[in-house]
Amino acid sequence: MKDTQDKAILVLGGTGKTGRRVVERLAQRGFPVRNGSRSGRPPFDWEEQNTWPSVLQNVESVYVTYYSDLAFPGASDAVSSFCSLAVANGVRRLVLLSGRGEDGARLAEQAVEASGAEWTIVRSSWFCQNFSENFLLESVLSGEVAFPAGNVAEPFIDAEDIADVAAAALTEPGHTGQIYEVTGPRLLTFAEAVAEIAKATGREVRYLQVSAGAYETALLDQGVPANFVTPLIGLITTVLDGRNARLADGVRRALGRAPRDFSDYVRTAVASGVWSDSTQSGESR
Repeated sequence: MKDTQDKAILVLGGTGKTGRRVVERLAQRGFPVRNGSRSGRPPFDWEEQNTWPSVLQNVESVYVTYYSDLAFPGASDAVSSFCSLAVANGVRRLVLLSGRGEDGARLAEQAVEASGAEWTIVRSSWFCQNFSENFLLESVLSGEVAFPAGNVAEPFIDAEDIADVAAAALTEPGHTGQIYEVTGPRLLTFAEAVAEIAKATGREVRYLQVSAGAYETALLDQGVPANFVTPLIGLITTVLDGRNARLADGVRRALGRAPRDFSDYVRTAVASGVWSDSTQSGESR
């Protein structure tokens, strides 16, 4: 896509876990990139449709991430409306970050596929970075990760791999019409993942299995809005019911290499000092 470098690549959620990494990769390769976030210039907000046209001006391709998750009510409708507007404004390529085993996510995928643009779907497993960027970071630092995952195994994916796949799909030929289901190279239960973090950090950190109801109550007691908590609990209980306890080959298909292992992620996170600092934050995607 070097011949269209006068046009920008828009990265929605450009300050999030995957989005900021995609922004970094595109900038390093010399592509003009626009950060689509509330802090961007111009700003973008999924809940404020009047912010959408400005960020789409002179844009060739878009990395589409939805906050907070495609499984949440209204997500697929918003994605469908955005994609229609994007194509009407001349966008030729859409790359959607999706989730494994989510009915709502599949609806959003179908909206992208029907948009009329060249499309790629990056269907992701659980992020390794959920332990170190927002979400479960505070729990790790407290020494107890209380979460309703049971003994279900998950093939945790490194956000660095997601960003590599997304950047390739946005800028290289050969990815149009592909659904890349991306996972890490092995299955780990949450207890095993937390144990790896504890061993690498030398901290006393344990996983505590709690019920979905108890976790929901804890979030509500912390002041998290019910209209966020309810769909979040539904999402967690759905994707961690065992349906995703299998490996997929999306990273290798897209990049020609194996995905990073959870232990690689842990070593990088330890070196960054994140588990010694509770000030880290960031949008989910």
